[in-house]
Amino acid sequence: SCVQYRLVVRDVSTLQIRQLYTCLDQIQHIEWSADSLFILCAMYRRGLVQVWSLEQPEWHCKIDEGSAGLVASCWSPDGRHILNTTEFHLRITVWSLCTKSVSYIKYPKACQQGVTFTRDGRYMALAERRDCKDYVSIFVCSDWQLLRHFDTDTQDLAGIEWAPNGCVLAAWDTCLEYKVLLYSLDGRLLSAYCAYEWSLGIKSVAWSPSSQFLAVGSYDGKVRLLNHVTWKMITEFGHPAAINNPKIVVYKEAEKGPPLGLGRLSFPPPRALAVPLSTAESKYEIASVPVSLQSLKPATDRANPRMGVGMLAFSADSYFLATRNDNVPNAVWVWDIQKLRLFVVLEQLAPVRSFLWDPQQPRLAICTGSSKVYLWSPAGCVSVQVPGEGDFPVLSLCWHSSGDSLALLSKDHFCLCFLDTEEGIHTALGERDSHA
Repeated sequence: SCVQYRLVVRDVSTLQIRQLYTCLDQIQHIEWSADSLFILCAMYRRGLVQVWSLEQPEWHCKIDEGSAGLVASCWSPDGRHILNTTEFHLRITVWSLCTKSVSYIKYPKACQQGVTFTRDGRYMALAERRDCKDYVSIFVCSDWQLLRHFDTDTQDLAGIEWAPNGCVLAAWDTCLEYKVLLYSLDGRLLSAYCAYEWSLGIKSVAWSPSSQFLAVGSYDGKVRLLNHVTWKMITEFGHPAAINNPKIVVYKEAEKGPPLGLGRLSFPPPRALAVPLSTAESKYEIASVPVSLQSLKPATDRANPRMGVGMLAFSADSYFLATRNDNVPNAVWVWDIQKLRLFVVLEQLAPVRSFLWDPQQPRLAICTGSSKVYLWSPAGCVSVQVPGEGDFPVLSLCWHSSGDSLALLSKDHFCLCFLDTEEGIHTALGERDSHA
């Protein structure tokens, strides 16, 4: 975590401070190297990057982009190269920590996801824009030599992403043009998919960890699954605001208040009962069908309307897919990918801000900006109040790679939630601290 100029490294199990570093300016971005030996701290306003070593605390590195500026910084998969994107996306500078050499990559495109690495760290794909046309360049990460360069049949390339097996690259067009393109490692076009025309198109894209499915979320409120054999659609999932199928389990979050006798009600209510919604305890109840979910009427005359499938994620075993339709913001839909059907719906009291799968098992964590974290697994779901003094709005969350703990982040504080694999969740509050 970081507090203004300071970078604080803590032990996960005890939260004891292991190292304390002081940077040259306020930290705006931090990132671990893949082997957890180095930490990158980016200070975009000053065009600076500082790198710290955990094995050798006295060693550090400073990278100054100078007048070129800095808008993004990230690690390469080997953890020994840093990729800095200059202002106005004029170029990407690749800095080597081992040889102190510098490489330059021109024409990077400013888009939703313009850089993607294969899981094995061998190749990097980069979206480019040259002479008002979209291109993709594939580089070998060992020496940053260009392997392939090809143009894409897109009006305005919005993003690219490798399949987890590194064999196929997905590229998708702007939301004004529904188009998904699948390329091989040598730049051959394997397939192109278009669901409809003359309407807002693709909003989100996600690969299954098995690389067998590509899920495409669209502005029409549907998720379409493409298979890895023919790259044709095998099914589509809709997100209606009314659920009538009695086989679908719908969990509704409900406030859990103390029982009150009618004869003992007083007005005004005592201060102890005047608890804001974000701090009140809650529980899940199974709703009886038919169920009507809370929905919004999107403002279609404005940019980025709140409609369509804006969030989707596969579980680590590829058995489940979680989605959120932005005009039904309080609901999370969980789909059974083996049977290609809706498995369960969770409706929260507040709009869902984020959800994330456990990296080790099919367990989904959800946050809504309240002081609670919600966990779902095929065995059921639970609402857990974050312990501590005052309100703690959970704005985002992050799983530990082991799946044993969960970091909950608010605007200025964080806490760690340790989970007991045998009994579900063990609510243990970590020390609160500021973070970037």
